[in-house]
Amino acid sequence: MTTQTLLDALEHCGMVEIDGLHAFEFSLDEDDNLHIECMDGRAAKHWEFTPVQVAAATYDNDRQSWLIVDDSGEHRLVCSEAFSGSDDEDDTDENA
Repeated sequence: MTTQTLLDALEHCGMVEIDGLHAFEFSLDEDDNLHIECMDGRAAKHWEFTPVQVAAATYDNDRQSWLIVDDSGEHRLVCSEAFSGSDDEDDTDENA
């Protein structure tokens, strides 16, 4: 399933990878700028993309990723569902 736009993909994903780094936070601000933050070792990295840049992003079917361009160059975004652990005691196997 391929979504029509990057914006649509972002609205339906829980996790983003940018240039091979897993982002711990991504959001759209009140002006619809896309903000992505992650850690690369000890260095915090931040990207900001304008609504025009987000709208111009193209999907690469072969690489299963979005190509988005900003002033510093091209970036690859992978949108995926986030998985979370459960705190339910019923799900734990105490004999493991």
